[in-house]
Amino acid sequence: MSNLVGADRESDQAALRAIIEVHRAMPGAMLPLLHAIQGQMGWVPAEVVPLISDALNVSRAEVQGVLDFYHDFRRAPAGRHVLQICRAESCQAMGSYRLEAQARDILGINFHQTTPDGALTLEPVYCLGNCACSPAIRIDDAIYGRMDPATLDALIGDLRDAQAPA
Repeated sequence: MSNLVGADRESDQAALRAIIEVHRAMPGAMLPLLHAIQGQMGWVPAEVVPLISDALNVSRAEVQGVLDFYHDFRRAPAGRHVLQICRAESCQAMGSYRLEAQARDILGINFHQTTPDGALTLEPVYCLGNCACSPAIRIDDAIYGRMDPATLDALIGDLRDAQAPA
């Protein structure tokens, strides 16, 4: 697990092994285990795939298949801020595709990527429960409804300004 991010890799390894041990005997352990790892680390490092495979007695391909199927699992650490754009039907009907294109253009990244400076990660989300105020986005833990291109531009600018050196 030499690629783990963090000041104390041995501590990260010990935490991952403890999470695996707690979850390995659960019925249907794969998803709760992966969620617990992401909850602890903020992402699911590729280095844990063989450990999970061994612990659950499944192939590495099965573990990787679950990671590939569920888009909520991150394969790399997220940026300092996470921008999620809702892709549910209501938000699509109210213009979320325009917001997606705008965010990709402004940030220079695609979904599931982080800006080179580590400031922002762009992710799709498939319902924020804010359909009456479509289109909606979430930045970190804050949900914004009735989003328009100008407001999105301003929010992204504010996040970038907050990261700029004084």
